[in-house]
Amino acid sequence: MSIEAIHLISIAGHLGNPYIGVYCVASNKHAFVPRDIEDSLFEAIEESLSVKALRFSVSSATIIGALTAMNSNGVVLSNFASDEEIDLVPKGLEVARMQEKFNAAGNNILVSDKAALVNPGVLGETLKTLRDVFDVEVLRGTIAGVATVGSVAIATGKGIICHPRATEDNIETLNDLFKVPVTLATLNYGTPWLGACAIANDKGAVIGEKTTPIEIGKIEDGLHLY
Repeated sequence: MSIEAIHLISIAGHLGNPYIGVYCVASNKHAFVPRDIEDSLFEAIEESLSVKALRFSVSSATIIGALTAMNSNGVVLSNFASDEEIDLVPKGLEVARMQEKFNAAGNNILVSDKAALVNPGVLGETLKTLRDVFDVEVLRGTIAGVATVGSVAIATGKGIICHPRATEDNIETLNDLFKVPVTLATLNYGTPWLGACAIANDKGAVIGEKTTPIEIGKIEDGLHLY
């Protein structure tokens, strides 16, 4: 696998798959990556995001990004996560399992250090847990009619990139909640499932290797990675 670095952005794939965000998750402090990750991608994540990466799994699965949501305060995992896996979460982070049917935390939660937007079907008890773990305001909502909001957007402390069919109401909600600008974009040659295509924080991004130069420019501008 080749990795190309552009400023604060690395372009890569995991075992030939350009959907980095399905397999990995990151905050401003940490990144969780599959146990079978290539060394070159592991190093690119640590370098581009300026974080310490941890080889991890959720219920022994490699799709960590789909099953995990994380910010600098805490981590929420699918309810399938084992006690042994939870014990591996770095000290100082709050941690909880998502104890309900919408348990693919990474797909159903869009979170940064500023706020979180979650699947509108999430239970009230879960909302309270998310507020406690992430230590941010949490609201229910959709983006472009999609309930799995974590799969169609990426939020950092500098900006949000989201599904190109997000409505004006969606954009206004994201602006008001996260207090950052919102940019409509695609990655991996036209894919609107941005959360599946990349991981990012305030310091950088690692994006799928099928992403075009125009799309790279969008993520640079939208997340202010200069």
